[in-house]
Amino acid sequence: MPDKRRDEMSKTSSGKLKALLEYGPLLVFFVVFLLLRDRTVSIMGQDYSGFIVATLVFIPVLVLSTLGLWRLTGRLSPMQIATLVLVIVFGGLSVWLNDPRFFKIKPTIIYVLFAGLLGFAYLADKHWLEAVLSEALPMRAEGWRKLTLRMALMFLGLAIANEIVWRTMSETNWVYFKTFGLPLLLFVFLMGNAGLFKAYGIERDE
Repeated sequence: MPDKRRDEMSKTSSGKLKALLEYGPLLVFFVVFLLLRDRTVSIMGQDYSGFIVATLVFIPVLVLSTLGLWRLTGRLSPMQIATLVLVIVFGGLSVWLNDPRFFKIKPTIIYVLFAGLLGFAYLADKHWLEAVLSEALPMRAEGWRKLTLRMALMFLGLAIANEIVWRTMSETNWVYFKTFGLPLLLFVFLMGNAGLFKAYGIERDE
């Protein structure tokens, strides 16, 4: 019994650490931006906005957290890898060129990329989602096919939403949308598909 309790506590601690590593960098970006959004920071003779400084801080924090996730779980998802690469490239361009537009367009590129991959998987009847998520979400083949189409449309919708927000709203509004709006939309999507998970889910013993 004590061993079982220790295992449960260990899993709980690992889960909390995993969540911190996944969402911590975004929260760091959010806090730094709020602290510096109305200020101009001079670095090596060059003036930068609070947004650019927050981006500069975000990049190494994300690199370290991704390495921490890899050490903790022993693997990284394709989305985590793609996000890291695109953050380094587009975040780096924003800092180098002192232009926040590169970093703002980064989510659009990520979502379009995954919408395209999942759209191709649906048309080609490839169950790529199953290969990635089956351990956490066991479902029958038809369930994966439906989820693939829905997620492709969801990512396409998120890409459009990001473009609308960053092009038509203030920088502060985009940061709030990026930090809280996008995760909330993903959560709503998952809750909206609870019926699908229930209808096509299978027991692990099967």
